[in-house]
Amino acid sequence: MRNKILNWQIGGSVFIIMFGSFLHFLFELSGNFPPIGAISAVNESIWEHLKLGYWPLVFFGILEYRNVNKESQNFFLANLVSALLILFIIPVFFYTYTAIIGEHILWLDIFSFIFAVSVGQFVSYKIMMKSEFNLKISYISVFGIIIIGVLFVVFTYFPPQIPLFEDSLTGMYGIPI
Repeated sequence: MRNKILNWQIGGSVFIIMFGSFLHFLFELSGNFPPIGAISAVNESIWEHLKLGYWPLVFFGILEYRNVNKESQNFFLANLVSALLILFIIPVFFYTYTAIIGEHILWLDIFSFIFAVSVGQFVSYKIMMKSEFNLKISYISVFGIIIIGVLFVVFTYFPPQIPLFEDSLTGMYGIPI
């Protein structure tokens, strides 16, 4: 059981990083097709880059659930915590290093993405190994995962006018329609 879940978490890290990298370019590759913007980065804002960790985690989670749900009762909690860690680490890392250095550096952004995904998947693995289980927490976790997805979709098309949502290249917000 332990090795099976560990292998899935390692595979998940690779999938999230690879598919997330693809999602960075998918909107442009689609000819800026607005529905694709719901799951891919539509601009260079921090918010849009957070989708690159979230949606691959969700897509991989659907596949993973079919294969490890019998081995871990804490699957949904583990995935929610992984998502929250990814969504926390990336902006904290970005705002910290840019405040210290004074500029944006691409390789540090890529590193922060890989680091955030790795930490998220590691913590997810640790949670999946716990034997304690609470059905209520599982339901709350599923709800949390769904709410995050809804927020990504809504804020892609109707972003708040705050720096987290501002395209660092154009100064625009949200999907360029």
